[in-house]
Amino acid sequence: MRVIIQMACEGCKRRNYSTTRNKTRQTERHAMKKYCPFCRKHTMHKETK
Repeated sequence: MRVIIQMACEGCKRRNYSTTRNKTRQTERHAMKKYCPFCRKHTMHKETK
């Protein structure tokens, strides 16, 4: 069961990316380092509600 999640930048708190994750296998929140076009640098992006 895969669900679509939104990824928000930790610096500016804007939602830049969307991705999918498997809810049954990965129970914790997803986080990855992505490029933020508003901050103009690579920052950590975390899953939002």
